[in-house]
Amino acid sequence: MSMKQTIHNAMKDAMRAKDKARLGAIRLMQAEFKRIEVDERIEIDDARILAVLDKMVKQRRDSINQYETAGRQELADIEIAEIAVIQDFLPAALSDGEIADMIAAAIDQAGASSMADMGKVMGIIKPQIQGRADAGAVSGLIKAALTS
Repeated sequence: MSMKQTIHNAMKDAMRAKDKARLGAIRLMQAEFKRIEVDERIEIDDARILAVLDKMVKQRRDSINQYETAGRQELADIEIAEIAVIQDFLPAALSDGEIADMIAAAIDQAGASSMADMGKVMGIIKPQIQGRADAGAVSGLIKAALTS
């Protein structure tokens, strides 16, 4: 079953359970999928869905930081709840050890030896971490590995 169908079935389940918060978050995901399909005239695939969900989580994390800075915890709590729903559809997060192993393998594969090779390493590792780790944090780890 495709991710799109899984998300659609989850929406039906949320409707039956009368879970308004979960239903709202799922509808936001589906609206974003539909926007992409209409704008680009394509049928969205699972890889693109992962990228979209990853982007949605990142946007919500940024919003949480802004809301908490502004003292609007009630809005931050809504964003936190949406992240929890979105992450239900993302693959399991990578552990620090798994990320370190992936970085080491990507550095070896790219033959990277300095910060000039950062783009090559990120190009190799980004598809592997999509939806499973924060690309910004992984980027920082790669920088640390290349500078040491």
